[in-house]
Amino acid sequence: MTDATDTTDATDTTDASGRGRTAVLAGLGTFVPPRVVTNEELSRTMDTSDEWIRTRTGITQRHWADPGTATGDLAVAAGERALKSAGSGEVDLVVLATTTPDHPCPATAPEVAFRLGLEGVPAYDVAAVCSGFVYGLASAAGAIAAGIAERVLVIGAETYSTILDPQDRTTSVIFGDGAGAVVLRAGDPTEPGALLGYDLGSDGSLKDLIIVPGGGSRQRSAAAAADAPEPDPADAYFAMQGKSVFRHAVTRMAASSQAMLERAGWAADSVDRFVGHQANVRILHAVADQLGMARDRTVVNLDRVGNTSAASIPLALSDAVADGLITPGDRVLMSAFGGGVTWGSTALVWPDVTPY
Repeated sequence: MTDATDTTDATDTTDASGRGRTAVLAGLGTFVPPRVVTNEELSRTMDTSDEWIRTRTGITQRHWADPGTATGDLAVAAGERALKSAGSGEVDLVVLATTTPDHPCPATAPEVAFRLGLEGVPAYDVAAVCSGFVYGLASAAGAIAAGIAERVLVIGAETYSTILDPQDRTTSVIFGDGAGAVVLRAGDPTEPGALLGYDLGSDGSLKDLIIVPGGGSRQRSAAAAADAPEPDPADAYFAMQGKSVFRHAVTRMAASSQAMLERAGWAADSVDRFVGHQANVRILHAVADQLGMARDRTVVNLDRVGNTSAASIPLALSDAVADGLITPGDRVLMSAFGGGVTWGSTALVWPDVTPY
């Protein structure tokens, strides 16, 4: 029972010092399927070559899941590793960012939570395509700031190989499968690992730039009525307008990154590492150029894993830490652009976290 003289608001999320609570990165885990698909392998089944792929994207290989392996399987593997990295298997919320859920209905996150031993914990999917991980971070941080959760598991997981047209060299050579996850905990905004804010945006007028046309209520995968035309089988595959996507990705990621730098109070040349969505090395370098940032500060791992959509930023973070490119105390800027279209950025000072 609350004492009559106690004026503390039960929903207050400030700590004893009066500072607001924020989300702090406490663990990082990743997983990619064991099957490696090289450019040479793809060139044997479609009109392409290793040189064509490398010069246009920077990708030399990607990982694809074997038949029977779903997004939820990758998410569970990455989630387990992130919880191990954080030193605890307890969280109050699971947020899964994905474009390739196990089923159109229900969401994949609840089953992932159950398989991780988190039965009863709230869990939901976030659908923002390649920006999904940043959107997931912002959603989780909001739950922490509101006092809804003390610890949140945020996962980005994709099996893009399941929605690619195997004969379309403009998409099949780009995408890979994988998952990355982080644990966020409530903490102080001044400590290492604290997420320093977010810049998010969208423009639905550009929805056709990145799209899977069929399978939804707008264009169903089976005829809705006897006199309705049969759907085009190609509409079940992922489609992208590459040149337009390139232009908008550079513009939006650069503007969003600049807005995030201003919120953090950082100059571009004070950033130690820029971790952008791993779509194309030329996009990453173009964004760095627009920010006035040296290209060698850009983290690139897409040559090894391809474009893994919502999983790309945590996978790039993990590889950069493993390679010694990101160390505790480094200023890290993250930014993404995806279908919708959507974009988003965040930043943090890297904490002493060991990825698994």
